[in-house]
Amino acid sequence: MTFWQDPKLEPKRGYRFLMSIVGEEDDLKSFLIKSTSKPSFTVGETPHQFLNHTFYYPGKVEWQPVTVTVVDTVEPDANGTQIIMKMLEKSGYKIPSSLSDTSTISKRNSVRALGEVKIRTLDSDGEIVEEWVLNNAWIQDAKFGDLGYETEDMLNVELTFRYDNAYVNVLNGDGKLPSNATGAN
Repeated sequence: MTFWQDPKLEPKRGYRFLMSIVGEEDDLKSFLIKSTSKPSFTVGETPHQFLNHTFYYPGKVEWQPVTVTVVDTVEPDANGTQIIMKMLEKSGYKIPSSLSDTSTISKRNSVRALGEVKIRTLDSDGEIVEEWVLNNAWIQDAKFGDLGYETEDMLNVELTFRYDNAYVNVLNGDGKLPSNATGAN
């Protein structure tokens, strides 16, 4: 019997996911998140030359940004533009109205404003089988969409999150996510 004929073997599917972004005061509703990339990393390299040979050694790990597409709505409690702008303000950004406006964005405030970011992969029964957590995530880039008379598309907000690192909790044999995974508090 080939492995794909085993009915217990179920591949993860790209459309079975939930993402939660729970900020200090505001959160982006999970049903508004249309797509997301999962965390990824690159391991740098250091070459060493010896005579006619080059040897490579692994270097530093760098986590790559995560991109998220959010459907924007006019509903005040689910308005993506409004929530993101509030998060920017909570990060410390203010439009200067006088010389006394000297506040700036800080990492602490930016991480608090965005809050905990989790990407959960679901199985066919809607159960969580994998959970990625982005550590110290903050909004690096926001694009509020394009307008045009020739389109009927929904308006989306494209976000890029920068974070220090990520960890993954994978469903264990008893059907539960481990509580002591690497990086878990």
